[in-house]
Amino acid sequence: IWLAQEPSWGSSGAGSIENITVGTYPPAVVLPARPPAELLVNPWDIVLCSSGTLIACENALVVLVIWQNPALRAPMFLLIGSLALADLLAGLGLVLHFTFAYLLRSDSAQLLTVGLVVASFSASVFSLLAVTIDRYLSLYYALTYNSERTAAFTYTMLVLLWGVSLCLGLLPVTGVNCLGQEANCSVVWPLTKNNVAVLSISFLLLFGLMLQLYVQICKIVMRHAHQIALQHHFLAASPHYVTTRKGVSTLAIILGTFAACWMPFTVYSLIADYTYPPLYTYATLVPATYNSVINPVIYAFRNQEIQKALWLVCCGCIPASVAQRARTPSDV
Repeated sequence: IWLAQEPSWGSSGAGSIENITVGTYPPAVVLPARPPAELLVNPWDIVLCSSGTLIACENALVVLVIWQNPALRAPMFLLIGSLALADLLAGLGLVLHFTFAYLLRSDSAQLLTVGLVVASFSASVFSLLAVTIDRYLSLYYALTYNSERTAAFTYTMLVLLWGVSLCLGLLPVTGVNCLGQEANCSVVWPLTKNNVAVLSISFLLLFGLMLQLYVQICKIVMRHAHQIALQHHFLAASPHYVTTRKGVSTLAIILGTFAACWMPFTVYSLIADYTYPPLYTYATLVPATYNSVINPVIYAFRNQEIQKALWLVCCGCIPASVAQRARTPSDV
């Protein structure tokens, strides 16, 4: 996840000068964007900037709703808010990079931008893991989940995930970069190959942990459904069985979407280096940014309480269909 952040900065920088050789830098290296007069805006940079704008607007709405509604203070909503805030900052990072690359043209500013993107995407991935852990605990410890102990654990996770993300974002700014050492550059300038490799491997480990947790969640959901079916003599084709299967399918969609967005870039960043065409970096990075577009839809807008808060903010009322909708296993 934090892996993705970095690429987004580097990718955009790469696009703006991908066909220009400056000094001793190889043509494929993403340099501080100083496009000459004849070089117009790179279409890939426009795509990334547009994605950043959409990401920022979507997640700003989620952050605003959770911030203004005192009822949304449960651990689950704090983690969803953390995810939305991380994606909001990632979107702003993409937009700022585009602005600095074509207007400000400052090395220092772009180092700060890449740090912001790295920290934001890292926090986004860590928040996804935290949400997964919270969902697992809410099912495994259903009777004691709503307790002060759960709240304390949630705050601890938030402090840790944002602290680690901040440290990762500061690395490029504090000297862990390939400025002046182009042979050490990764596909994302100015991150080193070792830095990106560590981020990519960390992502794979986190993905494996999330996969394991979702497998356990599916087992718990199916076991509960089977127990209820035995108690009420439900048939396999009963509505409850159907909604339970829908809930398991939802979990598969959540994990599948996450993997489809991030896995291409993760794998590519492990096997490629600065000599590869920037086009490949863009082609794998852009789908990764789409995960931050999809996150609000999966984790926020599908939530019944957030839906009610959104309706109150937008029109001052709650439709009966939303107010009376019962929670089902598909909401897991």
